[in-house]
Amino acid sequence: MPQDKSGFTMKIPKTHPRYQSLITREKLVKYMKKGIVAETGLIAHGRGETFDYLIGEKTTPEARMAEKVAACYLLLAKNPVVSVNGNTAALCSKDIVKLAKLVPLKIEINLFHRTKKRMKNVAEELKRFGAANILGEKLDARIPGLLHNRGLCAKNGIFGSDVVLIPLEDGDRAGVLKKMGKIVIAIDLNPVSRTSIAADVTIVDNVVRAIPEITNFVKMYKTTSKKKLKSEIEKFDNKKSLLKILKSISQLGNPQ
Repeated sequence: MPQDKSGFTMKIPKTHPRYQSLITREKLVKYMKKGIVAETGLIAHGRGETFDYLIGEKTTPEARMAEKVAACYLLLAKNPVVSVNGNTAALCSKDIVKLAKLVPLKIEINLFHRTKKRMKNVAEELKRFGAANILGEKLDARIPGLLHNRGLCAKNGIFGSDVVLIPLEDGDRAGVLKKMGKIVIAIDLNPVSRTSIAADVTIVDNVVRAIPEITNFVKMYKTTSKKKLKSEIEKFDNKKSLLKILKSISQLGNPQ
């Protein structure tokens, strides 16, 4: 199949009403061929894309509020960590690195379909945008009760963190991290997933929009007092936020 100069398998006109969505799909296919995205990552993206369509493919007021609270938690944290999988690395490595430097927070690669080659590929993609001291390649801890590869982690990273930012759905691990006493910030377009329900803060937004929004709020609140940051967090109710999003989805196309 012919490719354009970007390496995509088709030329997508910018006038297309879903241009950004189609570009994202093509990018994931490209990064799958580069050994960063797992084949099943394409399926996961398609599931998330369905919910993105239902929220209008834009950042909702509820998502923006959650992104603000996420920034507050990250700024208050003693050992914040962002967990990066293949899809996240493919779609927003540059933005992840920018956020990590600003907070600062540690970057740890965590893959379900884990191979040395794929770990190396993801690390190289992050390093391409200036990431340093990436965790995950050397493992010395396991999240209790998780016998699959996502349970493997770094002792001074996810295992020893107090706040974990998890971009994209991460079901059972999110729930266990919460039980370990960690603050879990999830970015998940499915408001009824196990991840969304388990998390302390659920950002129902596309990761390509959510990470830059969190970064903007970190910049905004960087010099804010701890008292003010805690006050913003106390105003937030994750369950109510998810219910508002579900109500909004149910009324799509039937404005009151």
